[in-house]
Amino acid sequence: MRSIQRQLRMGASTVVRYAHAATREELLRRPCQEHSSRVDPFKPYLDQRWDQEGCTNAWKLFEEIKELGYPGGYSMVRAYLYPKRIRAQPAEPRPPRVRKVAGWIMTPPDALSEEDRLPPQGTVRGVPGAGDAGRTRALLRTDAHPTGRAPPGGMAQRGAWIGAACAAGVH
Repeated sequence: MRSIQRQLRMGASTVVRYAHAATREELLRRPCQEHSSRVDPFKPYLDQRWDQEGCTNAWKLFEEIKELGYPGGYSMVRAYLYPKRIRAQPAEPRPPRVRKVAGWIMTPPDALSEEDRLPPQGTVRGVPGAGDAGRTRALLRTDAHPTGRAPPGGMAQRGAWIGAACAAGVH
């Protein structure tokens, strides 16, 4: 056995466990058994306060059960409540960057990829009343200066453009 231990660079108990195993399943680690903790008697109270009453402050809940006779520490309460906190906060998708939205507006529809033709909700095409990108694109292109800079004419021309945009339903 010692030579096997040295060759495999494993501990004695590991080599013995492998040697005595009849099936592969015996070698797999057994799941941890549930054991009671100091938080167990207070779990119904914590669940009620968290789920039904909406108290999600772990420190406040810890102080409350401490007054009820909880003998443990804060970290055990926090560890019990952590999975609830993760479930309670669904991950919201990030809004697209301004450059991406501008690209959707300025790119002709036939040149957009399939993914970019249907951008996420909350963008120019997903907001009710924001008008469709085609109208916005047409308005932007009518006043575009060949140099790519702002059109000449100053505030008067910008005011006319804004008026045309509002009349077209672009908000």
